[in-house]
Amino acid sequence: MGPTPLRRPPAPSAAERARSLVARGGTASLLGTRSPATRPAVHHVWANGSAVLLVEDDDPVLAEIAPATPPSTAAAAFAGARAEVRSSAMLELADPTPVPSREPVRGLLWVIGSLTRPEPAMARRWAARVADVNPDPALLDVGHGRTVLLMRPGSMVVADGDGTAPLSPVELAAARPDPFCRFETSWLAHLEDEHPEVFQALARHLPPSLRDGRARPLGVDRCGFRLRVETDYGDHDVRLAWGREVATPADLCLALTDKMSAYA
Repeated sequence: MGPTPLRRPPAPSAAERARSLVARGGTASLLGTRSPATRPAVHHVWANGSAVLLVEDDDPVLAEIAPATPPSTAAAAFAGARAEVRSSAMLELADPTPVPSREPVRGLLWVIGSLTRPEPAMARRWAARVADVNPDPALLDVGHGRTVLLMRPGSMVVADGDGTAPLSPVELAAARPDPFCRFETSWLAHLEDEHPEVFQALARHLPPSLRDGRARPLGVDRCGFRLRVETDYGDHDVRLAWGREVATPADLCLALTDKMSAYA
């Protein structure tokens, strides 16, 4: 018999991790066009990976995408036709670490698809939809120095400390974000600032080769706690699994207390 393979700690699915990343927002870069990388002034990604992007009117990417034009005939208007020029592109969403780190990104989602530039009335409607969930003042500049772009996803890839996996828009839309993803950043930053004893206790679960490093908070979810261990020879991301999955803040606090009191 060969050696027993190492068992990875349980983790949320790739689609769930991607939905959590989308829910947190992160930072966005538009890549893969003939123009230099673009950092949208505002970005919002919907559940299926489609995105609304707000860019400056003088951004070079706009030269690659002609604006949609209204239909020229009554028949075309009835059919809802629009003349569009699409440009293939990739939207990169970077998930920042919850505390300042040597490597400030903990996960990436790449959305590959096509860009379209809606006609002005439609652009304003899309900006209003985004404002309902993300009331960024920059959305008031639509038509006054900034332009809306729409991204239609074809495929995507998520990459983080738990692995790399391809996803389809259907898979992403069917997943739910982790129940703690929207407040974990403030919670973990508070733990590092006010309760260093938490990480001293969690470090007992690390492999001996990492226990001399600095254990820092990287993430928390229904399956476990993620640490980034900074050492003189590099950074190492480690997942510590709970004894069972948790669903509420009270369950999460109990799971963390149990993990701190237990020895590896």
